[in-house]
Amino acid sequence: AASKLEVYMPAVVEVESGGTARIECNFYIPGNDSYTYINWFYIDHRNNRVRLCHITGSEILEENADYKGRLSVGEDKALSISRVTVLDARTFVCQVGAGRHGEGENRTELHVYKIPEAPEITANPGGVSVQSSDIPQIAQCVSRNSFPHPNITWHKNGEKLQPEDKMVKIPTTLTRESSGLYTVSSTLFAHVTREDRNSLYYCTVHYWLRGQIHTVESQRVNVTVFYPAEHVKLQVMPSSALVKEGDDIKLVCEADGNPAPVFSFYKRELENSWQDLTSLADTNSGVLNLHGVNKSSSGLYRCQTLDLDDMRQMEKDVELVVNYIEGVRVKMEPSSPLQEGDSVRLSCDAHSPVALDYQWRDEKGRKVAEGNQLFLSNLTFETSSNFSCKVIAPSVPGLEQSKQVAVAVQGKPRIVAISSPLYVRQDEVVNLTCKAIAFPRPSVHWNVNGTAHEYVENQHIASNLTVRVNHDLLRAGAMCRVSNALGVSEKHIQLLDQKTPESKGVIIVAIIVCILVVAVLGSVIYFLHKKGKIPCGRAGKQDITKPEARKDKIVVEVKSDKLSEEAGLLQGANGEKRSAADQ
Repeated sequence: AASKLEVYMPAVVEVESGGTARIECNFYIPGNDSYTYINWFYIDHRNNRVRLCHITGSEILEENADYKGRLSVGEDKALSISRVTVLDARTFVCQVGAGRHGEGENRTELHVYKIPEAPEITANPGGVSVQSSDIPQIAQCVSRNSFPHPNITWHKNGEKLQPEDKMVKIPTTLTRESSGLYTVSSTLFAHVTREDRNSLYYCTVHYWLRGQIHTVESQRVNVTVFYPAEHVKLQVMPSSALVKEGDDIKLVCEADGNPAPVFSFYKRELENSWQDLTSLADTNSGVLNLHGVNKSSSGLYRCQTLDLDDMRQMEKDVELVVNYIEGVRVKMEPSSPLQEGDSVRLSCDAHSPVALDYQWRDEKGRKVAEGNQLFLSNLTFETSSNFSCKVIAPSVPGLEQSKQVAVAVQGKPRIVAISSPLYVRQDEVVNLTCKAIAFPRPSVHWNVNGTAHEYVENQHIASNLTVRVNHDLLRAGAMCRVSNALGVSEKHIQLLDQKTPESKGVIIVAIIVCILVVAVLGSVIYFLHKKGKIPCGRAGKQDITKPEARKDKIVVEVKSDKLSEEAGLLQGANGEKRSAADQ
């Protein structure tokens, strides 16, 4: 057991800014005597003691205005400080007096901490150059409102950076704010290479908390790195192997420097001279647009770059090949005029730097053959047509040309259709049609007067003649005459008289009346027979056709020529012949 007064206190108490700090003061008095008084002090920055309070029995006397309203003493005599600030980070002393046992004391260091805010990192907005003679600034990192002050380290792509003479500098600035909290600013200076264009930089803030080191990292940033070009690439877009006449293409020049250099474009002419095309290009983006290229656009093109930092020039060439088809021609054998029944061979030829395929198509666009020759036999007027030779470059999609040739079969006209026989009526206006085929183009003539209209389609010609029907036209008909330099063809159009509907009605009524008369005659004869007026048998035969002067005899006379005429009219009305049995 202790033989004198002993005071026990923790060496360190930690509390977060804004919290409540509790500092215990335990003591031992020999003989379990009571204390006489307890004093609480703190040590100021001049190492002087400043009394906070005096405790005697149950009475507590506060003596420091700085802590007024924030101090309290518990039953165990522990000192509590509320709303702690970083200014409270000092040494506190507990002094115990016990009469004859004298007095004893001990002390505790109060550590106040404030976790720093997340660090703010800012990359150099102007970028850095690999050719800089001075060590360029990469980024700046700021940690605010922490206590005690933290440390800042720098990292590139996950690796910690250390200060290195003439290569890496990391100056740090420490600022204590009016609140007592610290702001730490750290700046990274370092030389860069072109590989650093993709590097990521960040800073880490290290701070103490409850005896352990904690860290918080900033965001990753990338800094713009300027470096001269080492390689230049010039290419044709789309691929030069597929360029054809009429295409719009781009010559794209790319350099691996940053910023991009100034671009110039040239095309080689004769005797190794170069034509300047820079005025047609975008010198900033390195693009030369060529619209509607043709055969003459082929050749060697050059892109030249100029680095404005060191005035160094680089250049690159590319060969532009414009695929084309030219000189498409069609040869016809024999070349002399063709007659019906002849044969002809068509041959197609063209020139191109790539392999070609040939197709033959008719005037409706239908493919009729493949290969550079087309053979047509047994020609007719109907065979006459416009054929086209389509030349295709299979290796260059969309590259094709066509040449058309007319295969004209000559001969005298051939009438293929007429409107004969034609049923007409007197004074009726009708159209007479005559259609023929021939080459050279024929002319059509009529032997009657009227209004003629002609229609031509390929080798066909059609003539429509509008006339009024008269007696002479009904009797003689009309003649269509078609002629050209190679001959004449003519055909007769027969016109037939067509009865009017009124005459047909009269004939039908007459036939019906005759039928009714015969029916009545039959009924009368049958009635007289039943009454015995007309005897039957061989002995009583009589000739009813003989006229007698008797009032009860009815004699009906029908002339055969009249019946024949009426039968003929009936036939005409019905438009068909009837057999004798039908009559």
